[in-house]
Amino acid sequence: MYRKAMKHLVNWKEDTERKPLILNGARQVGKTWILKEFGKSYYEKTAYINMDQNPRMRDLFYDFDTDRLIQGFKAETGVNIEPENTLIILDEIQEVPKAITSLKYFCENAREYHIVVAGSLLGVATHKGVSFPVGKVNFLNLYPLNFDEYLLALGEEKLVDLLEKKDIKMIQVFSDKFKSLLREYYYIGGMPEVISSYIKYKDYNKVRNIQDEILSAYEKDFSKHVPEKDLPKVIQIWNNFNSQLARENKKFIYGAIKESARASEYENAINWLVDSGLMYKINRVKVCKIPLEGYIDYSAFKLYFLDVGLLAAKNKLNLQTILEGNKIFMEYKGALTEQYVLEEIKSNYNIPINYWSNDSGQAEVDFIVQNENEVMPIEVKAEDNLQAKSLKVFVEKFETKKNIRTSMADYKEEEWLVNIPLYMISKMIK
Repeated sequence: MYRKAMKHLVNWKEDTERKPLILNGARQVGKTWILKEFGKSYYEKTAYINMDQNPRMRDLFYDFDTDRLIQGFKAETGVNIEPENTLIILDEIQEVPKAITSLKYFCENAREYHIVVAGSLLGVATHKGVSFPVGKVNFLNLYPLNFDEYLLALGEEKLVDLLEKKDIKMIQVFSDKFKSLLREYYYIGGMPEVISSYIKYKDYNKVRNIQDEILSAYEKDFSKHVPEKDLPKVIQIWNNFNSQLARENKKFIYGAIKESARASEYENAINWLVDSGLMYKINRVKVCKIPLEGYIDYSAFKLYFLDVGLLAAKNKLNLQTILEGNKIFMEYKGALTEQYVLEEIKSNYNIPINYWSNDSGQAEVDFIVQNENEVMPIEVKAEDNLQAKSLKVFVEKFETKKNIRTSMADYKEEEWLVNIPLYMISKMIK
């Protein structure tokens, strides 16, 4: 299963200034698989250590003597670790917080070793008093498979080639096929286990069963890892998430969780879900000027899910929504489509994402990104709807030059905006 992140791993290996690498990602997005595959393909030897329920590793990190730690890794794995040809993988590193701190010392005293660490709840662990090695590590995020990776997994390399080349005329010839595959992707999503099952069995019921199992596993994580005082609130947000998405204005409303709920009550719970990688938090920007970061309204935000297929499963969308074609794009007022576009931007570009609304709330643009030295608005439409009233208000107010509307309609350049088919959106941001 091809993952674009492999290119980033190879670039890291070849970088003479490399630091220990932290691979971030939610549970079951394929972190362990890609690291083992990286070691198998690009190194002579791999020393793999799983920190979860490993008392020897907890005991090993009583100090940060890198020579001693390397000897411990050798003893644990039985691999004769040599700097020039061995990949060291420390998996589930959040289970041994001192191992996170040790990365600073590997960076300073033993950078010749190629060390990659992964952790499903690493973002949560770093808030528990861990001395984090700021400036001493490299980072890479791993997301569920995006649409390109999904097509490649299905053997549709020629379609991906068309997208890569931005061959507009040929893409339009095959637009019906792209739309059909995109509808399928909305249901199946990008979780590796789900895609593997679908490729093997072509059984949508098995797809849904695996998705439900993944969602159930996430819920079990709550009781294991969420602080007791925040657990009821995390569960409330998790269970209330669907109703937030069903509204036309998807700004997160605390009062929808319970009457008179306040931000201060739920801030820690929301942060836990975001830090665990299960949700994405997108803040509002009040003014769209460079730099966008200077105009963020932290009191207003939208929450999105980890994966579009898991979102479909959580909302119990049935197979009929695929068979009825575009109906799936209208479910939950376009929430699936927004979710998909967000994932495409996050997985393909390392840029912050925000949204904009005016003070009255009557105009809203789904996503705002900063592309080098310009602000770019992206308005998302679920079907062929080419109205763009909010986008027009935005453009008139901020006079932006590159304005994108993405929908199921064909590619079309207009005087003040470009319409990009949803299945092409990842190729057209830059």
